[in-house]
Amino acid sequence: MEMKLPDLDQYKSALVESGVEIPLKTVPFPIDGLLRGFDSNEQGSGWPWTVETDPGIYSSIPNWPKLSVVIPSYNQGIYIEEAIRSVIFQNYPNLELIIIDGGSNDCTKQVIEKYESVISYWQSEKDGGQGNAINIGFSIATGDYFGWLNSDDFYNKDAFYHLGLEILNSKKDFYYGDAISSNHDRSIETYWKANFVLDRYLRFGGLIASHAAFWKKEIHQPIWELMNCNVDGELWIRLVKGKKKKHIKFPLGTIRQQPHAKSHSETSIDKWKEDDIHINALHGVPPHPKAFVSYEYRLVQKIFKFF
Repeated sequence: MEMKLPDLDQYKSALVESGVEIPLKTVPFPIDGLLRGFDSNEQGSGWPWTVETDPGIYSSIPNWPKLSVVIPSYNQGIYIEEAIRSVIFQNYPNLELIIIDGGSNDCTKQVIEKYESVISYWQSEKDGGQGNAINIGFSIATGDYFGWLNSDDFYNKDAFYHLGLEILNSKKDFYYGDAISSNHDRSIETYWKANFVLDRYLRFGGLIASHAAFWKKEIHQPIWELMNCNVDGELWIRLVKGKKKKHIKFPLGTIRQQPHAKSHSETSIDKWKEDDIHINALHGVPPHPKAFVSYEYRLVQKIFKFF
């Protein structure tokens, strides 16, 4: 099977022709934080509604690596405000936030407009789906490291501080952290310890949490837009192989297990199967459960959970 990846330079050129100025503006970094400029609308307490990362924790280091975060979105107005706040209230000193919404017909656009003064770029118009939206966003990103956040998920408090420190200390190509799994209203949360990532394990599902992963701009590859649901699983096979990896022992992000999420929605079952067919045709079928590498994988992950 032939893979046809989009030319991100073409996406970028189209945006520049429409008036987008590159490099994008960065998210403001006031010394007293951004929280006081945005009320919580009584939607909740704690992070990221009434609590923010203390900007002072960044003061001892002058040159933090630039992070670019893309949020793809479509009709997630009930959740996207928390996602946006979880990015900007990191109060990270060198940050781009790019939101690509597929022309939502709920309250999404109104929520984005509330925060547009601290968003590097956003658009709300019909696109080609999640993969296309992510590609559009990354085509104009100028950060040293890239990551994307689905609009129904969110980053955890101080995540960018821990990520930035690891980048400065180790300078790896790919970083992946622990994570939190939450129900729709965050009343139940479970800690998810990351798996141990080796190249020969990249065909096993659920290896890396996309909401807890960042990678160097120089290794970036486009999303395969043929994917309906498993955009990250397929990307990791191409992006991570042969690269220097680093596990961050901190829950960088939270995935929300809400009823309409692609990860477990009944309406997405056939789409996941379709993705599996395309991935298997391109990358080969996953190892058989009784293959040696499968036994090795399960044993290694059990051991890794204790460290």
